[in-house]
Amino acid sequence: MSPEIQAILDGLERLGYIADAPIATAVFLAREMRKPLLLEGDAGGGKTELAKALAALFDTELVRLQCYEGLDVSTALYEWNYPRQMLRARLAEDEGRPAAEIEELIFGRSYLLERPLLRAITRREGPAVLLIDEVDRADEGFEAFLLEVLSDFQVTIPELGTIRAEHVPYVVLTSNQSREIGDALRRRCLYLYLEHPTLEREVRIIRSRVPGAGERLAGEIGRFMQALRGRRLSKTPGVAESIDWAQALLRLHRDHLDAETVAQTLGCILKDRHDLAELDAEEVGALVAAAQGAEAA
Repeated sequence: MSPEIQAILDGLERLGYIADAPIATAVFLAREMRKPLLLEGDAGGGKTELAKALAALFDTELVRLQCYEGLDVSTALYEWNYPRQMLRARLAEDEGRPAAEIEELIFGRSYLLERPLLRAITRREGPAVLLIDEVDRADEGFEAFLLEVLSDFQVTIPELGTIRAEHVPYVVLTSNQSREIGDALRRRCLYLYLEHPTLEREVRIIRSRVPGAGERLAGEIGRFMQALRGRRLSKTPGVAESIDWAQALLRLHRDHLDAETVAQTLGCILKDRHDLAELDAEEVGALVAAAQGAEAA
């Protein structure tokens, strides 16, 4: 492993994000090549958290665009501050200014409301980390719009002209694969699929993110979750649920798993009523025994 990649690995770990060599390598290449990084994987696998950790690692601003169905360009890029424009126009009319001058006045940068994409492009202090979260939730039309932004890092505002990036942001796109991302966008990105962590990595993540969780509790949670993910579930829990569960168990003053507490706290890790119904008391007992047996071994 190169010193640069090892430095990213160590830096992320200091920030509480336990990565591995493929993740650190992808981050290094995305930064060096100035390419967007497309992260796919199941929900709760740490995709969004990686973008947050990178902003902290690079000591810069995290600019987040949360995607959803119906997201339009004005919401993502910019809007005009119409109330301020109207007020200024009236004042200018009272001052007797000509119409052409009023129009030029109210369509200046000071009347522009920057939305995430424009904010990331125009940030003067240095490159931001631009997180385009859950891009698969946006419509295909918006995805097509992103192609221009992510290729040239410039946007065109009719009243102002073309605005180019002062500093090209580090771009992270996440997708939960609810919709297939188009080939054109994929080609513009480096790609990383975040699998559920290995047992060893999951235990390290829990201990890093929940410092009060002891080795026994973290180990048992890790083994329980690994076994749980091997079952057929509607919503497979991710590492985010493992962290939530560890925090919940600490608040209940538990330092290890027991069947009764697990049954009472399943809502921390299972978010579907059919999954809850499938995991009866006998199943919970078996999973707890397996987690504790492995721990004892």
